[in-house]
This record gives sequence, structure tokens and C-alpha cells, in this order.
Amino acid sequence: MARALSSMLFKGFRSMESSRTAVSASGQFLQHGMRFSTSVPSDPDTHDDFKPTNKLENSDVTLKDIVEQDVKDNRVMIYMKGDPEQPQCGFSSLAVRVLSEYRVPIHSRNILEDPELKNAVKAFSMWPTFPQIFINGEFIGGSDIILNMHQNGELKEKIKGTSSE
Repeated sequence: MARALSSMLFKGFRSMESSRTAVSASGQFLQHGMRFSTSVPSDPDTHDDFKPTNKLENSDVTLKDIVEQDVKDNRVMIYMKGDPEQPQCGFSSLAVRVLSEYRVPIHSRNILEDPELKNAVKAFSMWPTFPQIFINGEFIGGSDIILNMHQNGELKEKIKGTSSE
């Protein structure tokens, strides 16, 4: 019975591989008798609940305002790839490890989730790379800079007073 079932599945997969896919210029394609579309956002038949939205579009808040508020409200703020629990690049991981040595609350935003936020942070700090670390409202730099400051003792002085203790 198992052999017959696996044979039927295997034959089904092989027949699927040989079926044709037709792609039209409008971004629609037909595969296995089903029609798919790659142009959903402009489709008039798509319900508004499923269209992409910009939450800042109808508010007076800009990304620059958000960055300014983040830096002002958080004693240690890091804009990074990923988050402190799961950094998504070596430089962000290094920055988190160095800052964690001081046992201070680290607030962060994942710049990979929003390319516009990434550009707003670059414009705010006038610095092209990430991670970007702000301490007590002051832009410090990236992971190489805080590592150097950590090694020569400057970071300890800069972070004084940021602990929640």
C-alpha cells in the first residue's frame, strides 16, 4: 500500500514538472489550470484590507520625528540589522555584545523592516553605515567606534547614568 501511494505521488510530481506555465505581459500567469497575478496592489477587485498601507501617510508624524523621539526618549538607542536578541549582521551583533557588557537597557529598531526608516536614520545622523548607536541623545557611531571606546575606557564614562539601577 505504501509503495503504491508513493508511486502515485511521484507520478503526480513528475506530471506537475512537465506542465506548462504561461506568463502574460500584465503580470498574470497560468499554472496547472490556475490563474495567478503579481500585480495585486493596483487590482480594482482587491479589497482595501489587503492592500499595502503606509501608517504615517495620514498622520502629521514623519520618520524624522520618530528618529528624533527614539534618540531623545532612550538613553541607549541602536538602529541595527535585526534586534538585540537576534542580530542579522556581524557588526550589529558586535555592537550588542559590547553594549551588553554595561548591563544597560538597549532600545533598538530593525532597519531591515523599513527601507524608508533606514534612509531617515542616515539623514538624521549624517552617517552612511549601520549599526548606528546613540547614547544620551548623542550620536556615537558604529560598532567599530564603540568597540574602540570600550577598549580604551571611554564608553564606560559615556554610558554612566544610563543604567536603570
